[in-house]
Amino acid sequence: MSYETIQLEMRDTVAVITLNRPLALNALTVAMGQEFRSAMSEARERGARAIVLTGAGRAFCAGGDLREMQRIAEKEGRLEAFFDEPLSLIHDCVRLIRETPLPVIAAVNGVATGGGCNFALACDIVLASESAQFNQAFIKVGLTPDCGGTFILPRLVGWRRATELLMTGDMVDARRAAEMGMINRVVREEELMTEALRLAERLASAPTAALARIKSLIEESATNDYNAQLDLEHKAQLQSGKTRDFREGVAAFIEKRPPRFTGG
Repeated sequence: MSYETIQLEMRDTVAVITLNRPLALNALTVAMGQEFRSAMSEARERGARAIVLTGAGRAFCAGGDLREMQRIAEKEGRLEAFFDEPLSLIHDCVRLIRETPLPVIAAVNGVATGGGCNFALACDIVLASESAQFNQAFIKVGLTPDCGGTFILPRLVGWRRATELLMTGDMVDARRAAEMGMINRVVREEELMTEALRLAERLASAPTAALARIKSLIEESATNDYNAQLDLEHKAQLQSGKTRDFREGVAAFIEKRPPRFTGG
């Protein structure tokens, strides 16, 4: 399938999805949301076992496209029209990142603001170049956050820091973001994609059915109590114990050789 605002590249079992509106700093539009959903689906259909998400040009993603918001408002005759179905579509993309049973790695190559920041934070692992910057820019245009910012940010950096970042919209550089626990780590600009792909390839060769269950367990842990989480872990362990990958892992351990996981 061909795309206009997204690039999809398959590198064996790793899919690289690139937000591709560099002149607009990869700002989120309805078309991009639609193509992102299609690209995620196509990646799985083509056998992806891990996904890398990045941006074209000098930005990762500048959040919602304000010019498109204005066009939709003029067409619909309502200033808030973008926040109906178009925003629901963008939120579906965030849900897709969280619900796709594959590891999704963000390779943040530049600025990630507003919804673009939260797009990155929704990924399972976040790597950032030294020039990357993050902020919750919504307050600067009189908006409240979207794309899960008020859910994920307090869980990453704590209630006090999240409140400050959300209320001020202040920019945070990559090293400070790593120190706060907002992202996983910072790598040199020229090594960002190499590191992201190396990690994606490592995860793609792992027992991906178990990775999918880990991802689901982490998601459920946000709202579960301790006993409910133990019950879910028990259920997931039983499911994992029935897999070919578990049998292979045990056999490889006993035979003192590297395991060959297939995801089954």
